[in-house]
Amino acid sequence: MSTKGLFIERAHCEVGIAAVADAWGADGVGSDIVNMRNHNKVVFIIHWGVGATGINKFTVEACDDVSASNTTAIPFHYRQLTAGSDPGAVTAVAVAATGFSNTAASNQVIMIEVSAEDVRATGYQYVRCYADETTDSPLLGGILILLLDPIFANNEQSELT
Repeated sequence: MSTKGLFIERAHCEVGIAAVADAWGADGVGSDIVNMRNHNKVVFIIHWGVGATGINKFTVEACDDVSASNTTAIPFHYRQLTAGSDPGAVTAVAVAATGFSNTAASNQVIMIEVSAEDVRATGYQYVRCYADETTDSPLLGGILILLLDPIFANNEQSELT
């Protein structure tokens, strides 16, 4: 059976924040930083199970280096799914600093897609998702990072910095 053309052959997945209780914390937290040098797209897959009342603001930041010494909020698209319901509409966040805030509910998945073009427009090549708990209510969740549309075939190296 051929694996050529499979999605998993063209994607690279990293754990951006391991699933943990109170994932975003009272002061907010950034995912691991990934380098966009080898991919044209990144999708942050934010997920949580337990936590029905917390509200979180999500932004995407282009970073100048692996330590995020300097960051710039950038635009992105997102889709929200609450268990048992239809996926929400794909929505653009053009005012990057405003970000996106979830609806309070357990069992959610939020997919945030970012273009490397938007990252590079800042003069940077690194990116992370930033989660800020604006209504304090711990969530059991994490963030997966899916790097897509590789520039070079068979890129198997980790993109975590």
